[in-house]
Amino acid sequence: MSPKPEWFKSSYSSNDGPDCVEVAISPAPTSPTVHVRDSKDKDGGRLVFTDGSWAAFVQSTARR
Repeated sequence: MSPKPEWFKSSYSSNDGPDCVEVAISPAPTSPTVHVRDSKDKDGGRLVFTDGSWAAFVQSTARR
């Protein structure tokens, strides 16, 4: 059984704001994956990124 991911809230999300995002990093034997979900809908859909894709996404959004 794989361990449950440890979710943490984005530093840009407030505790009572409408835009809450949580992220969890799951280590994998070859490459970690990054999971993203809406903190108000914990059982809803999730986005999953490879570590390289996540790094590219973060770099792209940081430049905007």
